[in-house]
Amino acid sequence: MRTELVSEPGDPGRPNEDFASVGLPASGQGGSLVVLDGVTPPQGEYGCLHSVSWFSARLGGALTELSVSLRDLTLTEVLSRAIRRVAETHAGTCDLSHPRTPQATVVLARWSATEVEYLVLSDSALLVESPTGEVTALLDDRLSRLPRASLATDAVADATVRNKEGGFFTAAADPAVASRAVTGTLPRDSVRALAALTDGATRWTEKFRAGGWAELLALVRKEGAQALVDRVRALEAADAEERVHLRRSKTHDDATVVYVEL
Repeated sequence: MRTELVSEPGDPGRPNEDFASVGLPASGQGGSLVVLDGVTPPQGEYGCLHSVSWFSARLGGALTELSVSLRDLTLTEVLSRAIRRVAETHAGTCDLSHPRTPQATVVLARWSATEVEYLVLSDSALLVESPTGEVTALLDDRLSRLPRASLATDAVADATVRNKEGGFFTAAADPAVASRAVTGTLPRDSVRALAALTDGATRWTEKFRAGGWAELLALVRKEGAQALVDRVRALEAADAEERVHLRRSKTHDDATVVYVEL
């Protein structure tokens, strides 16, 4: 089995708000991967004493442990239990009802000798490659399908679509949000490789249109995950002034790639 993990902050002067891990049980049977993209809040108070990077680390650590140690739980149950665990650690000091309480997008995958389970919540991505080379993108595309007006400002998005029916969902403080994730199970023999990416890395395909999902995965396999991040950084730098592709987005975003060959 080949595994590769790269996570690079968008700004070296700021903490990386992404989280990534690969868990391999001591038994040597199966494994799991976790990728989170912490949601950077707007300037001002957001009801919590803790940073987004603190939240991502706590939630990611819980997901890594639970997905490996409690294989009888579904990934939906794993996410629900992990959210509850983290919420309980700071419910006494923080306002977890605030719309910008620390939160993150989630990609989970877990494999055994017979199957591959997956869970995707919000706009990170999981790519699945078959033994014959076909690449399928498993996405939660609710955010991309929203009217632009509903995302015009942070205040409008928070009031109308963030973690609301008809909008989009992230992992924050409500364990019930786990049921909103895109989930499924694939036969193990139908999967050759997995790639989980935050939207800082999927920019190569989704914003800059440098290649499709199959080309992205081929790049990671051939040249490594760092090569993808380096190419994204070069494209971001070239677009920094004209803003043709990034528009209202950050010039540089935290970028994380986890690649696993099964």
